[in-house]
Amino acid sequence: MHTNILLSVPRFSFEDKLCMAHTCRNHFTVGFECVNILMAKMEDAMKKVEDYIITIPDFPKPGIMFRDITGILENADGVRLAVDEMVKLLDGVEFDSVAGAESRGFMLGMPIAYLLHKPFIPVRKAGKLPRETVSESYDLEYGQATIEIHKTSVHPGDRVVLLDDLIATGGTMKAAINLIERLGGKVVKIISLVELKGLNGREVLKGYDISSVVAYEGK
Repeated sequence: MHTNILLSVPRFSFEDKLCMAHTCRNHFTVGFECVNILMAKMEDAMKKVEDYIITIPDFPKPGIMFRDITGILENADGVRLAVDEMVKLLDGVEFDSVAGAESRGFMLGMPIAYLLHKPFIPVRKAGKLPRETVSESYDLEYGQATIEIHKTSVHPGDRVVLLDDLIATGGTMKAAINLIERLGGKVVKIISLVELKGLNGREVLKGYDISSVVAYEGK
């Protein structure tokens, strides 16, 4: 005796078939978009700080290769990477405070001070700080500049990390060092985002521990 087994095969309406086709297409599109997003994130993760720096030739005058860090500041991943890489330069360094020169030293110095839970010392142009200050003048290509810090910012024996976005001739850094040392502090580390080796700033800062994230051989 044979038993006939009837398999129930669902029947789909034309509208159901359209719906299923649309769903499959959407899943494929979403999956493809996810892959694109993932690939973009992987590419960003592989980037270096120098990939965000924009080089402008002949600015501000012929023969100068201007290294524009606003390419970093305009990109959230660039900002995070720049700050993280500067923090890495401080591995193993014992210090009490972070000092940064006006104004780009503020942009980089404050997040570093925040992340490492250290006070921040603003090194400002003359006449900008409201309380009693010490000041130091240094030579520029044309003329002089003067920077100041509050007398209360540094105490005898304080170990200070000095930073800026750029080490070029070293003039600003050396003036800031003089201010810190005059108040009894000690500069235990100098860090910068960019260094222009061709301008020999390290010669001016000889005797100090210096590190930079990106170093260019030229000027």
